[in-house]
Amino acid sequence: MAEVTIKASEDGPFLVKGPVKVVDADGAEYDMGDRPVLELCRCGGSATKPFCDGTHRLIGFGAPEAAPRPAVRPPP
Repeated sequence: MAEVTIKASEDGPFLVKGPVKVVDADGAEYDMGDRPVLELCRCGGSATKPFCDGTHRLIGFGAPEAAPRPAVRPPP
């Protein structure tokens, strides 16, 4: 089975690589064809949600690319 990765792009969408299925709230699956990378909206302004349409550039969206990390990690 191929690996799926999700990466936050700098002030832009989530980039999803790998075999994934995107389903809407009603359970309908989007036809993704053979796209090697999906761009999922992270700014909330896209007219093509859940996919990115580049609106983040127009509205000046900014967000961290990494989650905050605790100073000390709790034991497993």
